[in-house]
Amino acid sequence: MTVTRTPTFCPLCRSRCGAVAVVDDASLVALEADPTHPTGRALCVKGKAAPEIVANPNRLLHPLIRTAPKDAADPRWRRASWNEALDRITANIDRIRRAHGPEAVAFASTSPSAAPISDALLWIERFVNRFGSPNSLFATEICNWHKDHAHELTWGVGIRSPDFDNTGCVLLWGHNPAVSWLDHTLGTAQARRRGAKVVVVDPRRAGPAVGADMWLRVRPGTDGALALAIAHVMLERGWFDAAFIRQWSNGPLLVRADTGRFLRMGDLDGTGDRRLAAWDRLSSRPIPYDPRRGAYDADIDTGNLALRGAVTLDGPAGRVVCRPAFDLYAALCAQYPPQRAAEICWVPAEDIERTAQLLHSARPVCLYAWTGVGQHTNATQTDRAIALLHMLTGSHDVPGGNIALAQPAAADLGGRDFLSPAQRGKALGLDERPLGPPARGWVRTDDFCRAVIDAEPYRVAGLIAFGANLAVSHANSRRIAQALARLDFYVHADVVMNPTARFADVVLPVNMPFERDALRIGFEPTQAAARRVQYRQAVLPPRGESRSDAWIVFELARRLGFGADFWDGDIEAGYAALLAPLGLSLEALRQSPAGIDLPMEPRYRRFAELADGVARGFATPTRKAEVYSERLLDHGQAPLPDYVAPLVSPETAGPGYPLVLTSTKRIYFNHSQHRDIAALRRRMPDPLIELHPDTAAARGIADGDWVRLRTPAGSIRMRANLDAHLDPRVVTSTYGWWAGNEALGLPPLDPFSEDGANYNLLIDDTLLDPISGSAPHRSYACEVERDAS
Repeated sequence: MTVTRTPTFCPLCRSRCGAVAVVDDASLVALEADPTHPTGRALCVKGKAAPEIVANPNRLLHPLIRTAPKDAADPRWRRASWNEALDRITANIDRIRRAHGPEAVAFASTSPSAAPISDALLWIERFVNRFGSPNSLFATEICNWHKDHAHELTWGVGIRSPDFDNTGCVLLWGHNPAVSWLDHTLGTAQARRRGAKVVVVDPRRAGPAVGADMWLRVRPGTDGALALAIAHVMLERGWFDAAFIRQWSNGPLLVRADTGRFLRMGDLDGTGDRRLAAWDRLSSRPIPYDPRRGAYDADIDTGNLALRGAVTLDGPAGRVVCRPAFDLYAALCAQYPPQRAAEICWVPAEDIERTAQLLHSARPVCLYAWTGVGQHTNATQTDRAIALLHMLTGSHDVPGGNIALAQPAAADLGGRDFLSPAQRGKALGLDERPLGPPARGWVRTDDFCRAVIDAEPYRVAGLIAFGANLAVSHANSRRIAQALARLDFYVHADVVMNPTARFADVVLPVNMPFERDALRIGFEPTQAAARRVQYRQAVLPPRGESRSDAWIVFELARRLGFGADFWDGDIEAGYAALLAPLGLSLEALRQSPAGIDLPMEPRYRRFAELADGVARGFATPTRKAEVYSERLLDHGQAPLPDYVAPLVSPETAGPGYPLVLTSTKRIYFNHSQHRDIAALRRRMPDPLIELHPDTAAARGIADGDWVRLRTPAGSIRMRANLDAHLDPRVVTSTYGWWAGNEALGLPPLDPFSEDGANYNLLIDDTLLDPISGSAPHRSYACEVERDAS
């Protein structure tokens, strides 16, 4: 009996915790935290359950081919060899590509924030681009889009890493790291012990909300109004970084009252001069600003630039009335004084006041927001409102705020250059949402369904999916099932059979991360983690005939005729190309299994760094942090973060749905995964809905009762769990339920039946965020009643 202990990391979620794999006679017996690793201070329950996850008897072990029609209750799977399966895939996908173009084949991937797909995501992206498809279903619109890409509308970059080590205040908005990012939980706790303040905005008192200095129990979907209200108090009291706003934001730039566009200098003299202008209070004149250079033309003191007040200027066509963009923002915030916001958001006015004071007095502030902000019909503008609130603290790219970690400069092998601009322009949904995910080739599920079922704007006939359980992870599950059944050919690669895979023509078995090598270049969320490069080596042989996602990608590339772009199937050669700019080799990394740290340190205030005598600024149209977005205006959207109420609510759905429904992730499961793991399922045997005791009592519901949860879109059965910390008008549900658990005697749940517990049967996909296309998974209208069955 031989016991080995190998440094590794757990890739089951975003935290990617450093660990030690303990193997006894080719069996994983334990995964232990590795405190010497920058992300190894602890492991969550899922990481500790890794041995059981690897040994799961439900794992797929051999390629399978469907022998029954798509509408048959039993697919009648037939075991196949890898050669037969890959030959069939290659022939059918190539047939669709040649007949209808590569855009007729879509691709899907599960989230790297909640699955080990991060091991292969780069290669999947390269494959999709080389294949020529602009259509990749990535669920980004209900996951990372708003924090990573809508955030760019304000800052030119996605949300930066919170500097927990130096912050004065942690602001967590719609982000409970206790269930999604262990390292953020530990960072928040460490900051609190050091004396930092903690502010949490969440409908539930969970995770860091327990013991927070301020817990704002916001009504789901009204976060934008809350952000504007807090900002109003800060502006009214002068609790904001006016110097940052004047020098580094486009807040001083003048906006015309008649057109809503920035004033151009040519508007005043008719010359066509496209430079913008700010108002200098000292000289009482407009000062030209050149966004191409990111600089004012005169050597001025930006402290004299006006942030408030209207000015009237003479132009060739008459007088032009203008106001600084910041003044327009302040006027918008003034529409949400604390008392009004309290009525909208269900947060006491005094808590809004106290939060505003705390954000100012405890600076610098580090912010993180995630799906609690992003899964609403007003998600993009909500992110804008939160980003501008954070801007008022002046905490961008400074110690203790949100900082840009120095990252190892590995080779860019994503292959975006393989895809021509014309082909990228075919992305589904791009015409409707040109600023949203389709602009990057990430298509939304409802657009995919429309293309498959209705052939609009063209028919998608094929799908290759890597672990994406679309039917249980996205709104309108029945329509997704309809689309999957209509596909000419569908390939699904996964660890276990799930409700989505059952529609496939070919199912490929994927191994577990402990059974394969993988390269990680940079971890999160600290600089110590970001500089770490680690080659995670397999500690177990693959079970059955399972293979890695990367191996599947490289094999398909070779068979489809572009193997030369995938190093002729040699994955290690691909890793070597990735590492080349770093001066690292695979052999050196193998000799240092815990990883190698590269010498790099964060640079602060990068926006202020000079190039040719001019500050770098921000990657935005004005090269300033954008209080006012003319880019949004150009696309018919509000240039300021106007608050729009959730589109499906008790006020709009009618008297039969008096409660606000939201959803929540639980630490025991990764989305729809792991409910078949007994060690995890014991902690939550049944699908739960949480409601206030008064709400339950009014409906004759006791703790533990089975109830029926109804919305305008459908109904499901769940078990009631009472939570006195909830607002009585709010209920919160878990999601991702379908799997049974044989060890615990729990049967599977039909994800397409009202007697099941698939949360996505409750959410329609017709009313969406106009920019990102996000569905309202976290703000809907519902009713709960005791189930009589």
